[in-house]
Amino acid sequence: QDAIDRKEKKSETFKTALHGLETPALKTEELGRRAPQWVRDNLVTMCMRCKEPFNAITRRRHHCRACGYVVCARCSDYKAELQYDGNRLNRVCQECYVFLTGHVVLEDREGKHRGILEKGAAEVSGRSLLCSSLQLLDKSGRGGTRGWFVIPRDDPLVLYIYAAPQDVRAHTSIPLLGYQVKDLPQSDSRHLFQLAQSRQVHTFMADSEELKRRWMRTMARCAAGITHPEEGED
Repeated sequence: QDAIDRKEKKSETFKTALHGLETPALKTEELGRRAPQWVRDNLVTMCMRCKEPFNAITRRRHHCRACGYVVCARCSDYKAELQYDGNRLNRVCQECYVFLTGHVVLEDREGKHRGILEKGAAEVSGRSLLCSSLQLLDKSGRGGTRGWFVIPRDDPLVLYIYAAPQDVRAHTSIPLLGYQVKDLPQSDSRHLFQLAQSRQVHTFMADSEELKRRWMRTMARCAAGITHPEEGED
């Protein structure tokens, strides 16, 4: 009877602890802005994202610094800037990474994420709405990443970014749906424009004013959900 009483008491304590987890959870709009309350390791036996059970060797516990969930290494293999930590890069889970950065993470058939996107640049460029070299500027606006940018015909709501036109994998992507395309005044012969949505702003530099206008027109159509080519364009 003592053993039964102890077990029932532990069960009630555990249920109370689990119920208490619901209260401190951050709202979506607070992710990255406020430090989360971490879920205690001993309250979970499996990853709170992929549901795979933890073990001491191959699947260890980690905490997402944005939402506080206990997740495995595979589900927390991402870095994002967190406002509450001085915009420093922190380890976050896949869901928080997508929300905070706006980047898409594709998954393979086994449900495991791919850190890079399995679309060959040459293949998608041959059947794209638009492709060319662009530069994605950093927050300072002085430097950034120059690469090969593609909007595929068969995936027109996503902008794929490659380091070079013949790369077999994209290193990142930006979902276009819902973004606003903004023109920026030309300065020092730089042809600039932006994609903006909520707190996410991406600034691009094209090699010419004509190329800039083509990208702005195509991105604006895709952001509005218009996925077919413009009349008269090949």
